[in-house]
Amino acid sequence: MINIPKGTKDILPDTSFKWQYLEDIARKITRLYNLKEIRTPIFEHTELFERSVGETTDIVNKEMYTFLDKGGRSITLKPEGTAGVARAFIESLSNSAMPVKMYYITPAFRYEKPQAGRLRQFHQFGVEVFGAAEAQTDAEVIMLAKDFLEAVGINNLRLDINSIGSGEDRKKYNQILKDYLNKNINSLCSLCRDRIEKNPLRVLDCKKDSCKAVLTDAPKTIDYLSAQDREHFESLKSILDDNNIKYTVNPYMVRGLDYYTKTVFEFLPANTLSSQETVCGGGRYDNLIQSLGGKPTPAVGFGLGLERLLLVLENSDVVIQDPNQLDVFIALTDKIPINTAIKLAMDLRKAGISADYDQMNRSLKAQLKYADKQGAKFCITIGGDEIQSGIYPIKNMQNGNILKVAQQDIIKTLTKELKII
Repeated sequence: MINIPKGTKDILPDTSFKWQYLEDIARKITRLYNLKEIRTPIFEHTELFERSVGETTDIVNKEMYTFLDKGGRSITLKPEGTAGVARAFIESLSNSAMPVKMYYITPAFRYEKPQAGRLRQFHQFGVEVFGAAEAQTDAEVIMLAKDFLEAVGINNLRLDINSIGSGEDRKKYNQILKDYLNKNINSLCSLCRDRIEKNPLRVLDCKKDSCKAVLTDAPKTIDYLSAQDREHFESLKSILDDNNIKYTVNPYMVRGLDYYTKTVFEFLPANTLSSQETVCGGGRYDNLIQSLGGKPTPAVGFGLGLERLLLVLENSDVVIQDPNQLDVFIALTDKIPINTAIKLAMDLRKAGISADYDQMNRSLKAQLKYADKQGAKFCITIGGDEIQSGIYPIKNMQNGNILKVAQQDIIKTLTKELKII
C-alpha cells in the first residue's frame, strides 16, 4: 500500500464542492474589481525565491522544496504566489497598460510541521496589482479582500494595518531597531540574534514569547516614516474611514516576507491576540520588481490560504451547501432495456438537467438506495406499465410527492420543478 505523503491531503468528491465554492466567489469578486487570472508554473528557479522572499526568512532557510533537475539547475516548488507573478510581469507584461491587475488560485509548497489548516501542499488565493503607487490602490486591495471574506461567510474579522516605510527612513529605522535589539540580545532567541544584522525587521515577526516580551518597548516603524510615506499611510486611513472600514493600527506588524514596503495589513479573527491566526495578509512591495531585474514598478497585493480559510469557516459554523446535487435519477424495473434510461438521461442533460441511471444491474430497491445516497432531487421509475401508457412517475425525493407526467412533458415539468431558467 502506498500512502499519501505526510503533510498532504486528498480533496475528495464529498468535499471538493467547498473548494469550488471558495474559488467561484474569488472569481466573482475579482471580476467586480476588474482583475484577470494568471497561472504561473508550479516550479521556478530557486534564485527567484531567494531574491524575492528573502534569504533570511524561514521559508527560504527551512521550508522550500528545492532540488536539482536533470540539467543540474536548482529548481524550487513555489512556496508562495507573488514571486512567480512578479517574474511573469517582468518577462511578459511590463509594457502593458498600467495598472496590471491579476489574481491567482494555486497550489504552493512548504516543508513545515503539518497542523490544522497548515499543510506541506496548500492552496493560495492571491491578488497582485502592478504599476499603481498611490494609497487608493492599497485601499482597493484591502477592500477586495474584505469583500471576498464577507462573501464566503466570515464577518467577525479585525483589520490590522501598519506602514513599515521605505528608502532612507527605512534604513534609519533599521539601525535604531538594531541598536535596541542589541541592548536586549540576551533575551532573544538564537534565530532572532542572527536576524539582527541580516534583517532586523524580521525580529518583529517572531512568535516566541521571549522575543515578544522584548518587542513590547521596541521603537515603532510609524514613528520613523518619511513625510511622503506618512502622507501615504494617512491617505490610506482616510479612504478606509470614508468607506466605513474599521481598522486597528498595529505598529509592530511587519509581515513575514522581505519584499514588503510601506503598507502592510492582516485580517484576523476579531478577538484573537495571535498573528498566527491570520486569515489574510498582504501589503505593498514597491522594490520587488526592480530587485528581480525589472524596471522600478510599484506593486501591492495579498495572499490567503484556502485550507486555513475553510477551517475558519468551520469554526464559525458556516455551512457550505453542495450545489452539485443530482437533479434526476432514472430507475428501471421489469428488465427494461438500459437504452431507455440512457436516451432519457441524454435528453435531460441536453436540457441542462443533471441525470444519472443504474450502471451496475442492481435491483430496484438498490437503485433507489443509490439515488438517495447521491442526493437526487427527483427519481423517475420506468417499468413496462410506464412504457405502455406513456405516463411516467416523477418522485420528489424530499417530500415523497409523485407527479404523473406524460413522456413528452418530462423535461418541461422538471425544468419548472427545478426552477431552471
